[in-house]
Amino acid sequence: MAKRVKKKSILRRIIKWLIALVILGILGILFYYVWFPMLKASVTITYDTYQATIGSISNSLSFSGSVNIVSSEYLSAPDSGTVRDIYVKSGDNVKKGDRLMRLSTGDTIKASFDGTINSINVEAGDSVSNGAQLCQVVDFSNMKVTMRVDEYDISEVFEGQECTVTVTALEKSFPASISHINRLSASSGSVAYYTVTASVEVTEDVLPGMQVTVSIPKEEARDVVVLKMDALSFDAFNSAFVYVMNENGEMEQRYVEVGVDNGNYTEIKNGLKDGETVYVETEEEVTASGGLQDLLSGLMGGTQVNRPDSFNQRSGGMGGNFNSSPGTGDFGGNNQRGNMR
Repeated sequence: MAKRVKKKSILRRIIKWLIALVILGILGILFYYVWFPMLKASVTITYDTYQATIGSISNSLSFSGSVNIVSSEYLSAPDSGTVRDIYVKSGDNVKKGDRLMRLSTGDTIKASFDGTINSINVEAGDSVSNGAQLCQVVDFSNMKVTMRVDEYDISEVFEGQECTVTVTALEKSFPASISHINRLSASSGSVAYYTVTASVEVTEDVLPGMQVTVSIPKEEARDVVVLKMDALSFDAFNSAFVYVMNENGEMEQRYVEVGVDNGNYTEIKNGLKDGETVYVETEEEVTASGGLQDLLSGLMGGTQVNRPDSFNQRSGGMGGNFNSSPGTGDFGGNNQRGNMR
């Protein structure tokens, strides 16, 4: 009799465990097929927006350098004598052949090139010996910029190449051209560097030794459709595409052909028109927090997903002012290189 009671007790326990497992299985099925999809449907999709516009875009190589004098001369006394007359003062601009001083020996000191009197070392009446330095003439207009270009970029630099010199302290830019390339390298670590010289005509406020940036253009596209690169996506084959909204208010993927880029903006050759808006999904925010009431609402068909017609949009991309006429933008870029790679 005791054995029968024990067997019934074990059977009851097995039945209870089976019932519990069935209930857990039903709850798992409900969660996977009903509650989990409903929770996913409670996600709010947030988008950044970018607008295509008409503008010009370019990229360039950029190097650091400094301003140096090209023409400088100390004029000396050809013989011993006395300084009779001085016709100029420090800071005067002179032309080639202008008289600067006259000595008691009858010698006249003249400028050998156009420039500025940088210093006068004597006064009228002073006695001078043969070879004594009398004054210095410097050409502060026609200067040169020296810079170091590493072995990775030197193949893209050539004599006569147009470039732009920007004086850092003055925030002024001047057109220039590459005048010389020293093809004997100076190594720094494992990288070879080459000294490159650019000739530039500057204003009188640009002084020797000032630091500059030299920009050498590589590619340029003018009056084209331009888009911020953050708006682009790429597929497994590295083909660029964007997301746009169709007439039905639905998001669709559209492939685009890209051209010149500067690392920030890119030219769009095909696929977008001026003024079109591009969308980029940025984040997902879980908003389902109503507990059992939301779950029951989901089971009753009350689930809703925020889609393109009710986007939480955040402006992105084309914000900012561009120095150009209305409706256009100039987007310049460079690859900055200094003395270390």
